[in-house]
Formats: sequence, C-alpha cells, structure tokens
Amino acid sequence: MKQTPIALSIAGSDSGGGAGIQADLKTFTAQQVFGTTAITCITAQNPQGVTAIQEINVEVVEKQILAVLNFFPVAVVKTGMLFSQEIIQIVFQTLHKRSLPFVLDPVMVATSGAVLLQEGAIQSLRDELLGIATVFTPNADEAEILLGDKIADYKGLEDATHSLFQKYRIPVLLKGGHRNDNNIATDYLYDGNAMHSYSKKFIADAETHGTGCTYSSAIAAQLALGKPLPEAVRQAREYLHQSIRESLWLGSTKSLSHQVTIKNEDTKP
Repeated sequence: MKQTPIALSIAGSDSGGGAGIQADLKTFTAQQVFGTTAITCITAQNPQGVTAIQEINVEVVEKQILAVLNFFPVAVVKTGMLFSQEIIQIVFQTLHKRSLPFVLDPVMVATSGAVLLQEGAIQSLRDELLGIATVFTPNADEAEILLGDKIADYKGLEDATHSLFQKYRIPVLLKGGHRNDNNIATDYLYDGNAMHSYSKKFIADAETHGTGCTYSSAIAAQLALGKPLPEAVRQAREYLHQSIRESLWLGSTKSLSHQVTIKNEDTKP
C-alpha cells in the first residue's frame, strides 16, 4: 500500500473556515495529501474582518510541531499566520535542522486590512525564517514591505520578483492578485534559474478571503506529491482558479469552496 504524503501547516485558526488552518486542511484533502497542524493563533473572523486574535503560548506551539514531526513522516511544511517574533523563532528552531521542503506564506495583512504580523516579527521573518524556506509566496502588498519599496504598477511585478530573489536568495512566487492587466492576473516565480509566469483570467466578482492560504497549501501539497517547484506552482494555480470559479454563496458573502480536485491523473499519489 502506497504511503499517503503528509503535510504540516503551522498557521492560525479562522473561525469562518475560509482561511488559515481550515483552508489548509481542506486544500490538503482535495489534493490527496494528509494534513496535520500546529495552531499559532485563534482568530475571530469571517470574510468581512478580524475581530479578535488570541496568540497560542509559544511552548504549546513548539510542542504541537514536535508532536507531529516526531511521529509522522512529514513530506512538507507550510507556514501561514505566525503573528509574533517569539513564534517565528520557535518555528525556525524546530525546522532549521530538518531540511524539509518548506513553503512560507508571509501572512502580514488580511484582505480586510487587519494586521496579522506584529511589527517586531517582520525582522525575524526576514533574518531567520526566509533563510530556510524552499519558496515564499508574498502578494504585492507584502512584497512592498519586504522590499521596502513600492511596486509602481502591474508591469513592475516581474522586476519585483527578481528583486526579492536577489535580496533573500530563495525562490519567490509573487502573486499578482488584483494588479491585473486587461483582466488577466499573472503570478511570477523566479527560482534562481528562470522566470516562470502563470496567467489566468481575473475573476472580478469573487470573494478572495483565504485565497493566499489555499494557494500556498496547494503548492505545499504538490511538493509533497513529488512535483518540482515550477510544476507544483502551476498545479496549485489551476486548483486555486477552479476553486474561485466554482466558489459558493455562504452567509452574506461569496466564499471559496476548496472541495475541488484537480482533474489531471498525474496529481494522484
């Protein structure tokens, strides 16, 4: 019997179920990967906003991570909302000697505008965690924070991707998001050897809450399934686009449905 790949998500909990740990687990399952978790924060939120954040004790975060890594043959790790400098340092300490594929989603600001990473934590993310990541996946706003400079327009995304690699020396996927050109949204991946672009028609009327979490966890799942990084991103981008296109009306807003499997036969474990 073939071993099911196992992924570990280290992230916050979203009470609305559209982002965070909840989105990651749904995505892992849809990609035929078994998901495990270490919860960093509990948030009270829905697609309209975040009303409360409770940070988990850093020792408990560490014990969650070790409980998973010391028992399960984890194939990939992804991080989402880490929130504080202390949590980032614990994540670094528990991962840096293990050489696992690691997808870092530098969750800094929610779509609603809520701050999800404390000011003092940004430097630790830059100095420690980015150094051990396989790939990191900022959106345009996060890229501006990490570069310390504005991305002037849509055409500047590709240059910004290259600049992020030059600054941090690890592969970077810069998500174009709403900065689309003629209703085409393009993401750029630079892995140190080549620039890869992934373009899809922009879906203007969709709720995008949780799309960053879904995208990064789909990339992690594809890496766990053995795909090289450019192909993992391509498969994840297909999955995300399909999820947005087939999203459901839930409550008072439109929310993502993550229960969509990629149809390609080669995605099966």
